[in-house]
Amino acid sequence: MIEVDDKLVSLDVFEKKFACDLASCKGACCVKGDSGAPLTRDEIQRINDSIDQIKPNMRPEGLKAIKEKGIYYIDEDNEPVTTLVNGEECAFVYFDSNQVAKCAIEKTYNENKTTFIKPISCHLYPIRVAKLNLGQALNYNQWDICKPACDCGEQLKVPVFRFLKKAIIRKWGENFYGKLVKIEAHLKDVDSSE
Repeated sequence: MIEVDDKLVSLDVFEKKFACDLASCKGACCVKGDSGAPLTRDEIQRINDSIDQIKPNMRPEGLKAIKEKGIYYIDEDNEPVTTLVNGEECAFVYFDSNQVAKCAIEKTYNENKTTFIKPISCHLYPIRVAKLNLGQALNYNQWDICKPACDCGEQLKVPVFRFLKKAIIRKWGENFYGKLVKIEAHLKDVDSSE
């Protein structure tokens, strides 16, 4: 782990390679898992504020799920997460013509009908953020369904943090991302001097 500001950043964030390959994985991270996508209280409010614009991009199953259960529930870790359809895919999933799972919230954002792109936990994936007493830990979450993304990242030589540039800047700002770039350069210097 490397300390950056009040965050501990896993070396995997610099060393592991990752680039989503939706044609191969079909958006499995939106469909599989043991709970919905983690949400902040602010995100719950922003989704609620935009729900009328998001609904036209949702599937009937998702609409039914949020009508019956709301847009989120509290998971076993006592955290708010997106509602699921039949305990499986996120209620905000829709499937494109190639049967790739995509996000109705993000589609609504891309149509300029909301200013909220999607939950930051989704945008930052495969980085998972853990709360610490004095800050946060940024960990790389390795999941077998993301093997195509790991293979693609290896082929393109894209480190996890570079793949997630927009999400990292959205969450922590340009200055923090710049520090990660400097750390990457330092790590390369150390490797080449050994």
